[in-house]
Amino acid sequence: MWLHHGSSISHGSNAASPSTTWPALAASAGDVELINLGFSGSALLDPFTARAMRDTPADLISLKLGINVVNGDTMRLRAFAPAIHGFLDTIREGHPEIPLLLVSPVLCPTHENTPGPLMPDFSSGTLKFKATGDPDETAAGRLTLAIIRDVLADIVKQRSAEDPNLHYLDGLDLYGESDHEEFPLPDGIHPCPEGHRRIGENFAKLVFAPNGSFAITTG
Repeated sequence: MWLHHGSSISHGSNAASPSTTWPALAASAGDVELINLGFSGSALLDPFTARAMRDTPADLISLKLGINVVNGDTMRLRAFAPAIHGFLDTIREGHPEIPLLLVSPVLCPTHENTPGPLMPDFSSGTLKFKATGDPDETAAGRLTLAIIRDVLADIVKQRSAEDPNLHYLDGLDLYGESDHEEFPLPDGIHPCPEGHRRIGENFAKLVFAPNGSFAITTG
């Protein structure tokens, strides 16, 4: 059983159907059952979510975190890193040794170097989103996706010496510059159906591969 938690992208925004969200496609490719705790707009490191995951039977766990913290402008750098540590600590209380994969955000030019909050923008006649934060305020601790990726990678590096089953996956390896050129984000935040398929395919290739983070359990 694969237990996954993430944002609206994991939830399935703009996917063609429930079975073609990227986690569903990846689960099918990996031949595993999926419990998808994708919370649209609400992957915010809430302690109750960590407790629910701690208490849910699972063989594999992944956490795709960061985008909602940025677009909601809900934390500064000082609070974010300890919140990630606490979230992982809680999950490890119930799942001390199974593969646990921490995934950083996929490419989103809207927030790569511009903090939130995110606001809807109808100036083009269709719904799009724009970041309203000031990039200069990152020096004061406001978060962007580029900063989030560095923090998550550092946390896994810090913890992995004592937790060899904790792994990190850069979201840019799931959907990066070349993927965005081929399948741009229609509203500036969420992938199109083809983007979901690309993310699912890349996740399966990287994570369920013989040398991937989930290979020991599923191989």
